[in-house]
Amino acid sequence: MRKLFSFWRHPVQMVLGSIKHDKHTGPRYHVQDVELWKIHRAAIKGDTMEVEHCLRCRSQDVDGHDRKGRTPLHFAHGHVAVVTLLVSRKCQIDIDDGLNRIPLMNAVHGQEEACSTILLDHGANPNIQDVYGNTALHYAIYNSMTSLAEKLVSHQANIEAINETDVSFSGKAQEEKMEREKESNEIICRSLGN
Repeated sequence: MRKLFSFWRHPVQMVLGSIKHDKHTGPRYHVQDVELWKIHRAAIKGDTMEVEHCLRCRSQDVDGHDRKGRTPLHFAHGHVAVVTLLVSRKCQIDIDDGLNRIPLMNAVHGQEEACSTILLDHGANPNIQDVYGNTALHYAIYNSMTSLAEKLVSHQANIEAINETDVSFSGKAQEEKMEREKESNEIICRSLGN
């Protein structure tokens, strides 16, 4: 009989605990083994043969979501062979997770230029914003990846996209922000003077 109330827990293993976490978990992903399917674990490891085996057994797994809405492509950044395999199997390129992040954002944030280029060449939309208003271009600029930022702009990335913190990349948007700050400072000065 199963215990209904117990004070002990089964230890939950982190996926690939021997590998650096920031390399395989992606941007702000805290991945636990119990959350993932076999194909997700294989994509994190970069195990192309295992991903291929999972797809042969269950072809619908190519876009299979884990408990948090992430697909194998979300975890495959950094593994060019796995990204290429998933894209060749017609996975959804612009599918988002629970935070509206798409695989392109993960690849850019993880500073994986080769994977980002593959996704862009297969039609990834660089203008999709996550829940914080960030686009792939925001992540590229944040990580000082100018060559990738140029690729994003050449694929029609919107340089006037503004995130929650009003960060944009066009002079027009910066001028508007400075004008708003100037106006608010003037209002504050007037209110303090009266």
